[in-house]
Amino acid sequence: MGKSRRTIPEELLLLALDPQTGTTAQPQTLDLGLAGAQLVELAMAGRIVPDGDRIAVVNPRPTGDPTLDHALELLRRRGSAVRAVHWIGGPRLGLRQTYLAHLERCDMVRAVPGQVCGVLPTTRYQASDDCTNSAIKERLDTAIRTGVPPDPRTAALAALAHAVGLGKHLYPGNEGRSSRSRLRDLIRYDPLGGMVAHAVMDVQNGLPAPQVRGTAPGRPVARPTGRPSALPGMVRAAAR
Repeated sequence: MGKSRRTIPEELLLLALDPQTGTTAQPQTLDLGLAGAQLVELAMAGRIVPDGDRIAVVNPRPTGDPTLDHALELLRRRGSAVRAVHWIGGPRLGLRQTYLAHLERCDMVRAVPGQVCGVLPTTRYQASDDCTNSAIKERLDTAIRTGVPPDPRTAALAALAHAVGLGKHLYPGNEGRSSRSRLRDLIRYDPLGGMVAHAVMDVQNGLPAPQVRGTAPGRPVARPTGRPSALPGMVRAAAR
């Protein structure tokens, strides 16, 4: 995987980076979103495929991106398909810092040392190219403004941005309410990104994984309320 195109995890983190404060919005949930974004990127690279509510490795060949390859290797070591919610909610937090260091190595951000209250050392991050960040945001703005179905990468990015709560960061205040609503609606344009985004939200809400496999005969599959019930069909569409 060449670096002519930014990955979805990289773009998600750049969207979350506040140019004024040098910190990231939604730090508590961003790790979950980055883990989900890795799944989407690996699927788009042909390394994994959705299998019901699970993710299965079909090609363990490295992508050339160290952060994605580490995730791919962890998935491969599982030896069997893993539920998306279990992967996203697993004990692999710290991805936000990992990706900040990764973006710094790739010269996409630069670290600015500072102090809190003039005493405690801290590090803030600034995008190396504001035009790059503007271009990422413009893709979302265009999809929201025009209503034209976005490409799968933009749709997946929008779904994940909504899932981790970046809507209020990107489109703040009452004036941004309609844009936040349309950002949420973009989730339907990428089945895989939508499935992963729902898994991210399930982890945040503490909901168990849907029992798609091994459900006892005669018992209905339990689905959390307040979310679409057509995820299996969405996943099958993504796998084609």
